[in-house]
Amino acid sequence: MASHPNSDPWQLWITERGQSFLLYARQHTRCEEDACDVVQEALTESWHRCGGKIPDPALVFATIRRRAIDQGRSMDSRIRRDTRHVSQIEVWFQPDFSAADTHIVVTEALRKLPEPLRETVTLRLWGDLSFPEISEITRVPVATATSRYRLAIERLRETLGLVFS
Repeated sequence: MASHPNSDPWQLWITERGQSFLLYARQHTRCEEDACDVVQEALTESWHRCGGKIPDPALVFATIRRRAIDQGRSMDSRIRRDTRHVSQIEVWFQPDFSAADTHIVVTEALRKLPEPLRETVTLRLWGDLSFPEISEITRVPVATATSRYRLAIERLRETLGLVFS
């Protein structure tokens, strides 16, 4: 008797965590396709590093970050070499909200945050990581990660409060 496809622990884990990995990758890549590639590479690398076992999410987020940085450097080098310039970068942050207006407002509010604050909020809220894990991934002290999160939430409240009040 064949087991149900959704009973595979790896598949369940991917289903549960995949969107947060992709959301994080979108912040560090230039387009949706690059984000998907980075996530796939990071999952494969993390899986191999853990000997075929389900990796710790913090390891996957750190690997996504490293892979995206490498990909960006490679792409920049190729662009310089070919003397072409990117004319327009595609939208990279597209969370799945039910109301289109809310989606646009929240996306814009997040986009306006400085990258370190945006990264911290994403890892904490969508990645469900602890501040020590965020600290390790971003290579800043735990206190800095915590401060970045608080500041980001404060700025989002101010921005969104003006829109929704």
